[in-house]
Amino acid sequence: MRASKVKQRQIRLANSGKTGVSTQFGTLCYRIRKDKVQVLMITARKSGRWGIPKGWPMDNATPAETAATEAFEEAGAEGKISPVCLGIYTYAKPVKGVTQPIVVAVYPLKVKRLHAIFPERGQRKRRWMSLKRAAASVDNPELRQLIKGFSPVVK
Repeated sequence: MRASKVKQRQIRLANSGKTGVSTQFGTLCYRIRKDKVQVLMITARKSGRWGIPKGWPMDNATPAETAATEAFEEAGAEGKISPVCLGIYTYAKPVKGVTQPIVVAVYPLKVKRLHAIFPERGQRKRRWMSLKRAAASVDNPELRQLIKGFSPVVK
């Protein structure tokens, strides 16, 4: 059985995942233009820093489904999500005055449509970037390496 045919099970976290290390699911949205890979980067609502769509686990959704939902809500991106995790990165997030460690599992999404109207449209900027420019635009070294090393399988 190929990995792409495996359906990942839903993840349920004790205590809603709000204690200890928490998990988020992110999306590396991409397209191919003139044989070059471009990724869709978005800004954070508060800091304005560049990053990728990501969010907390959702009830009754697999990690990949959650990542695809975040891509639409935060960037207006719709397409084919891979059920296989591309990689992970970590960061520290201030939550209620306490810095909490977060692990983000990233799933690639080949963008087929970019919506003009989406839930967080007025709160973020979005921009297509080359892999090199996208990697240079992020502060997180683990995410930077994940972007630099990204090479989609073109079918």
